[in-house]
Amino acid sequence: MSLTTQSRGLADTRRPSALPRLVSVDLDEFASDYWGRQPLVSTAAELPQGFDDLFSLDAVDELVSRRGLRTPFVRVAKNGQTLPDSAFTSGGGAGAGISDQVSDDKLLRLFADGATIVLQGLHRTWPAISDFVSALGDELGHPVQANAYVTPRHSQGFTDHYDVHDVFVLQVAGEKQWRIRPPVYRWPTRDQPWTDYRGLVEAAAAEPPLLDVTLKAGDCLYLPRGFLHSATATEDVSAHLTLGVHTWTRVHLAEALVGEAMKALAAAETQRAPLGLGVDVGEAAELSDEVERLRGVLAGLVEQVDAAQVAERLGRQARSATRPAPISPVAQARRALTLGEDDVIRVRPFVKASLVDRPEGTAMLQSRAGTVTVTGAERPAVEALLLQGEASVSNLGLELARRLLTAGLVT
Repeated sequence: MSLTTQSRGLADTRRPSALPRLVSVDLDEFASDYWGRQPLVSTAAELPQGFDDLFSLDAVDELVSRRGLRTPFVRVAKNGQTLPDSAFTSGGGAGAGISDQVSDDKLLRLFADGATIVLQGLHRTWPAISDFVSALGDELGHPVQANAYVTPRHSQGFTDHYDVHDVFVLQVAGEKQWRIRPPVYRWPTRDQPWTDYRGLVEAAAAEPPLLDVTLKAGDCLYLPRGFLHSATATEDVSAHLTLGVHTWTRVHLAEALVGEAMKALAAAETQRAPLGLGVDVGEAAELSDEVERLRGVLAGLVEQVDAAQVAERLGRQARSATRPAPISPVAQARRALTLGEDDVIRVRPFVKASLVDRPEGTAMLQSRAGTVTVTGAERPAVEALLLQGEASVSNLGLELARRLLTAGLVT
């Protein structure tokens, strides 16, 4: 695994900038010794800078009191239990009577009484985190989300559990004591939550921890999925960011491989024919011959699926799992109307654009912002744009430049 990334759609090769802020070891060492394998604690003294530029307690107050947040962007938990939405939401008043808006008054009372505030999806609601998460996901090659956990002194939001994604815990304010224990089920997938192994988790929680560490502001903890953990705030309010990394696995590759084989199976007329009249599909004896025959058919179809088909299917999933850098819709639409030959347009950051040829001679410019059809005559100019990261309107042509601008692929 190389941590030197080729920027998506640009020619320059650049070193990561987000991941080095989170880990105290060399990136190659992190990739080989820690990634998916074991926890890593990196102290503020070992990291290049703190996390004040990303989030703060003031940011928490602004979000819950002035931004009109609604569920599920906020949750509240206490002693391992998630409170009902009605406990911390209400209507927004005249002209904004939506009933599930966060109530700062209710939150104040709950927080003062020891409840933890959970801000979910911060990569959608706080600009600094949005930019950082985009960069980190681009470097890791895996989708990343961001939540924040704000806990009163001497309080605990959740009891021992494991997550089904890797996490980076960025301590933003205060301190929090973390107790880490080995997995009871290694590398769980999204449909294998800790509640499926509640008895094992509870038994493991009674054992001495593998790691007992107090994170202070500026410290970072990397925790692979499956490791049990619980955390308690110490003498002051604690706030930490959790960057959840939804790792791609061989299970995803297998799903894509079988999915392509199933698409080919469904395209065969003989395989779409009905089973016999009166068949009992719940009776194994009646299905044994058909299952044996289909086993051979599927095996043959799987052998015919190549890596390009798997990559195209997973590429669609990857594009939908991560957003490109934000744009300003009104300003961009206005700018498209006044575009001139001397203007320069640039590939939108993290848009992950690529050209896919079509049999009729056109190409599809696929990206996280959507798809644009490119003619054969336009293809060389678009290739140069993706290679260089920018192009003049005179080289692209005014009509194509406007199409790319209004489609959100460029800025």
